[in-house]
Amino acid sequence: MSHYLRMTVPVLIAAFVAAGCSASTSGPSPSSAAAGSDADAPGGATEQRRAAPRLAITYEGGVEIVDATSLQKVADIPGEGYLRANPAGDGRHVFLSEGTEFRLLDLGAWSVPHGDHQHFYTAAPRRTDIRIEAPEPGHVVRHDGRTVLFADGTGAVTSVLSGAVADPNAPRATYTAPKPHHGVAVERADGSMLVTVGDEKSRTGVAILDHERRTVAQSDQCPGVHGEGAAEGGVVVFGCEDGVLVVRGNEITKTPAPTPGYARTGNVAATEAHAVVLGDYKVDKAAKPERPTRISLIDTRTGAVKLVDLPASYSFRSLARGQFGEALVLGTDGMLRILDPETGTVTREVRATAPWTEDANWQEPRPAVFTLGSTAFVTEPATKSIVAIDIPSGTERRRNVLEHTPDEVSGVTGVGVTH
Repeated sequence: MSHYLRMTVPVLIAAFVAAGCSASTSGPSPSSAAAGSDADAPGGATEQRRAAPRLAITYEGGVEIVDATSLQKVADIPGEGYLRANPAGDGRHVFLSEGTEFRLLDLGAWSVPHGDHQHFYTAAPRRTDIRIEAPEPGHVVRHDGRTVLFADGTGAVTSVLSGAVADPNAPRATYTAPKPHHGVAVERADGSMLVTVGDEKSRTGVAILDHERRTVAQSDQCPGVHGEGAAEGGVVVFGCEDGVLVVRGNEITKTPAPTPGYARTGNVAATEAHAVVLGDYKVDKAAKPERPTRISLIDTRTGAVKLVDLPASYSFRSLARGQFGEALVLGTDGMLRILDPETGTVTREVRATAPWTEDANWQEPRPAVFTLGSTAFVTEPATKSIVAIDIPSGTERRRNVLEHTPDEVSGVTGVGVTH
């Protein structure tokens, strides 16, 4: 089992500064906050000079919340079992996969529009009362202003407006795939949905459903379908064991792998402002695990797939994208490589961690990379540390030791999306 990575272009967090407007003497009212139902967060709200991005770092036993600028601990939220975290899409919350549900966590950083500018607030992070039942909670996808959650155990899909994830009264659209499987779904602005096709034994392709959930098109030419990324122009890419499927409108096109036989692209990283999608590339089906040293760059404009050889292997938590489309790959030699996605050229290398070896058990902690704006955050379980790297310059900004051994890393910009 593996995991997908998907990034939309986030806001440049370093550039957020509150405009000249007199500060409030109290936090925003519930009716004006970006996520109104959480405006009265425990501990009160404090107005800040600028946005306060925060990170959610899972560990065995909970989630450590860290200030993304200082890398200092803000809070600790306990959790049970194997925990996973994904941005909820509103700039303030993350969805925690815990047990048989998705649980919404408030990271306590948000903004409120005020005319031609915004006000920024922080409060104590907390668990909210928003829960979505999901046996075997899986992928969380944010696209076209909607957040879609997939329950592998039942095939149930839940969709909600990204800016209303914390509103308990917000309408939720639901759909159930014909058979449960480790899948993913994407809802588009017109109400249509892309959903993987499969069952507990195999996954074969992708279906396009209209707003009434009638099948418009389907392709079964994607064995082992896994991973999803939305690129420029609303194009969505799904990984296969012999190439990728590219969905544009109601057309599904198979782009074969450039090498024959088993050639799996199962994890992709994309931005909705760039045409080229970054993917992994594995060619040894029997390896457990395979330690690939090539990545794929899929040009959704032409269908061309460029393979790039790297000097070190990487894991499924090694792929990310920068604000300006840069392709990031964290190698097992400890180097974060920043590539030009158009040419595949490595433009910068930054020492992020010591050399490491990927564990054969995919659930064991390993170094991971996550981006917010122009900053890449890299965790190192062996030293319980995290480092912030400026992507455009390839320089280290800050490094700090965490309280717990980090597993997954996610985060929010602290700038809200409202609807």
